[in-house]
Amino acid sequence: MRVPIFTIAAKGRNRIMVPNHVAIILDGNGRWAKAKGMPRNYGHTMGAKNVEVISKAVYDMGIRYLTLYAFSTENWNRPKSEVNALMKLLDSYLKNCLKTAKKNHIRVRVIGDISKLDEKFQANIRELEKASDSYDGLRLQIAINYGSRDEMIRAMKKMLKEQEEGKLTAEDLNEEKFSSYLDTAGIPDPDFLIRTSGEQRLSNYLLWQLAYSEFYFTDTPWPDFDEKELKQAIDAYSARDRRYGGIREGENSNV
Repeated sequence: MRVPIFTIAAKGRNRIMVPNHVAIILDGNGRWAKAKGMPRNYGHTMGAKNVEVISKAVYDMGIRYLTLYAFSTENWNRPKSEVNALMKLLDSYLKNCLKTAKKNHIRVRVIGDISKLDEKFQANIRELEKASDSYDGLRLQIAINYGSRDEMIRAMKKMLKEQEEGKLTAEDLNEEKFSSYLDTAGIPDPDFLIRTSGEQRLSNYLLWQLAYSEFYFTDTPWPDFDEKELKQAIDAYSARDRRYGGIREGENSNV
C-alpha cells in the first residue's frame, strides 16, 4: 500500500520530503552499555526511554506511522537472564504507554506472535490496543516476538484454513490479499527503514513490507540516536529518488 509523501519546511532550508511510515531496528543497546562499563540491561532501559523521545520527534516532523523492532523471534536465544529482563522492561513500557498514548493520542498496535508471551503480558497488550484504538495521532507499531518468516508462515496457515473452509480460492490471491493476512494488515508499507549501531542487514524484519523501502544505516547506537540523528536520516531519505522500478519522465529507457 502506497500513500502520499508529505513535505515540511525546515527553518532556513528548502522543503524536504518526509516519509509517511518509518520502520526502525533498535540496535546497539547492549553494546552501548558495555562500552560504558554498564550491564546490557542498562542499555535496554535507556533504549526504551529513547523510544518516547523519537516517537514524539517523528510525529512532530509529519511522520504518521512508526514501527519499532523491539524483540525478535530469535531473541529468545539470548541468555535467560537477559530475556527475562527484556520481557519485564517491555511489559513495564507498555503499561506506561497507556498514559503516554492518552496524552499524545498515540494509537498503539503490537505485531508478532504474542501467544508465546505470558498471559498477563498478553492482557496488557490487549488493554493498550483497545484503549488507544480511537486515537488519531501517531500510529505506533511495536514488534514483539516478531519474525517476518514466522509472520508469513502464520499468514499462510490462516489462508490454508480458509481454503479448506471454502472461504478462499487460488483466484482470490494477489499481493493485496496476502498482505491482509499479515500482522501489519491495514498499515501502509514503510517508506523508510533505519537501523542503528552499524549492522547492515534486515534480521528477519518486515521482509514482505520493505520491498520498496529506502534503507538507512548509521553507526550510532539506539540510545544515542537523538532528534539530530533522526533529521539527518530524513534528509538522506529526502535526497533519494524512489521510482518503484520505473524511470523518470523523459528519461531514455535504453540507457
